[in-house]
Amino acid sequence: MQQLTSYLAGSWVMGHGKERTINHAITGDVLYQVTSEGLDMAQAKRYAIENGGKALRALTFVQRAAMLKAVAKHLLANKESFYEISAQTGATRADSWVDIEGGIGTLFAYAGMGNRELPDDVLWPEDEMIPLSKQGGFAARHVLTSKSGMALHINAFNFPCWGMLEKLAPTWLAGMPAIIKPGTASAQVTQAMVKSIVDSGLVPQGAISLICGGVGNLFDLLDEQDVVTFTGSASTGQKLRCHSNIVARSVPFTMEADSLNCCVLGEDVSPEQPEFALFIREVVREMTAKSGQKCTAIRRIIVPQAQLENVVQALKAKLEKIQPGDPALEGVKMGALVSIEQRDDVQQKVDQLIAAGCKVVIGGKADTSRAGAFFPPTLLLCQQPDETSAVHELEAFGPVATVMPYQHAEHAMELARAGQGSLAGTLVTASGDIARQFILGAGRAHGRIQVLNQESSVESTGHGSPLPMLVHGGPGRAGGGEELGGLRAVKHYMQRTAIQGSPSMLAAVSKQWSYGAAVQENPVHPFRKHFEDLQIGESLLTARRTITEADIVNFANLSGDHFYAHVDKIGAADSFFGERVAHGYFVVSAAAGLFVDPGVGPVIANYGMENLRFIEPVKIGDTLQVRLTCKRKTAKPQKTAQDKPVGVVEWAVEVMNQENQSVALYSILTLVARKHGDFGA
Repeated sequence: MQQLTSYLAGSWVMGHGKERTINHAITGDVLYQVTSEGLDMAQAKRYAIENGGKALRALTFVQRAAMLKAVAKHLLANKESFYEISAQTGATRADSWVDIEGGIGTLFAYAGMGNRELPDDVLWPEDEMIPLSKQGGFAARHVLTSKSGMALHINAFNFPCWGMLEKLAPTWLAGMPAIIKPGTASAQVTQAMVKSIVDSGLVPQGAISLICGGVGNLFDLLDEQDVVTFTGSASTGQKLRCHSNIVARSVPFTMEADSLNCCVLGEDVSPEQPEFALFIREVVREMTAKSGQKCTAIRRIIVPQAQLENVVQALKAKLEKIQPGDPALEGVKMGALVSIEQRDDVQQKVDQLIAAGCKVVIGGKADTSRAGAFFPPTLLLCQQPDETSAVHELEAFGPVATVMPYQHAEHAMELARAGQGSLAGTLVTASGDIARQFILGAGRAHGRIQVLNQESSVESTGHGSPLPMLVHGGPGRAGGGEELGGLRAVKHYMQRTAIQGSPSMLAAVSKQWSYGAAVQENPVHPFRKHFEDLQIGESLLTARRTITEADIVNFANLSGDHFYAHVDKIGAADSFFGERVAHGYFVVSAAAGLFVDPGVGPVIANYGMENLRFIEPVKIGDTLQVRLTCKRKTAKPQKTAQDKPVGVVEWAVEVMNQENQSVALYSILTLVARKHGDFGA
């Protein structure tokens, strides 16, 4: 019988010891034996750090982003092989799409964020300089650096691909290697994807490792430079988080746990409204997608007492049409649970809910004489949700949900909070007032809340879809973690340090110029220089220009902006300024006229302005001068050899008056030609 091998210390290795069997979820046939006993976890960790960690930390954020994109493109090209193996877990094609292509999409998303928003450097200045003294000679800045350890990712069985990739993306972008421990019941899918990544040669040796089986003594080997992330049951996560070494070494531990998520029907919705049908559709989809095996699946259906019977009958009618079966057969919309063990666990939880007072509307009993891990869609009814604590405590991790009535808006919010913290909730309403009231009363118990109505339903990604740009996590039972969430997820794998010193020293450390730091003046205009020749802190102090009444009048006529403070002498005299002042955007335009070099050169285009602030008013007779300083540089990778090699240069612009006071501060972004491209041009 085939053993599912692990990938540790750069080799595919077999464990020797007590094995666990993986069966085909549909047929029940034995597929693999799994064990990691006897494998050297100390060597695996050492190899990951010394090889993968060192190589990843040597890459800039932009280079790591390019690596993520290359891996994503490779996996997408080989997706059909993953779909084939995923079918062994009982998943339909649609289920597997969320797992496989949804996970690959997360890699693409983080590649884009890293390329657009992070520096072409190995150090990440997190904020702008913070003055700490009156004269400006002492300041601070927060920077992020890569940890020197490794990330241990413990994943659940329900998303063997997405669960791995949504953690790998920010981990690799942060410059850390990862050891992946997938849920054993579906580890063969994770293994296939890891093997594809390794065989591609797109990531450094040691950047990714895989444990099929238990983690052995790895928790005892962790230290303060390592990071642990966990996805799974709340009870298991709580035990791991309290491991003696995790506590003693203050090892960062991020937990995302299964929760009793809810879907609430607003009091304003009746069966005649489109929102009612949307509510029924959303609940049925969340109950049956992945056969209900999602940490974000709807478990509690909270509806107004007046609509209870209508909701129950509508859900029953939809669920009666869905029969679990082999997804390979035409017309089958719901597959099996991942294993017989999982089916038995769901049955046990359903029996406990029934014993607690819930009534079966449909389903409730698995056909144990049937081959495969099938469980029918099951809708329970709890008439007394305040007295039945089990519905807010027990989770049947399958196609099971309980409908319960509420008496008024405050009661609905109380029931929504009764789950003790959840990853996701949905409120279906056509009323903005009801939505606001619900968010204020129930938001504190949820990591994410979808407000669904007819307008949003057209493009909604659904109740249970975590997105890479949004925080995935929730309070309380949900674990208190923050997986995903854009670039903030990357920071979980990095160390933040507050650096104090002079502005010039901070600029040297961060490789980003800040106001107050020393500048370098050069007789050659900086717009005449290619990307490679520009230096951080290189600066131009322009000639001067005196602002006249004609300037203000002409700009007002050109722009159509005749605001009284600019053109009405009497009105301006009574204003905050006491006299007419120049348009702020004229000041910006005049500044560009002072610092721009008009000739053809390496500067291709100005494509953005950021952080514009008008500090002091500019009056008739004031004389302006501009200092333009190279603040930061980011080389942009070429997609093809035919693309023009360019980089982005951010310039700090300070507009000053005759008293040397700053009247405007902002940054501009320019595309600047590079001499040499990525393809050796």
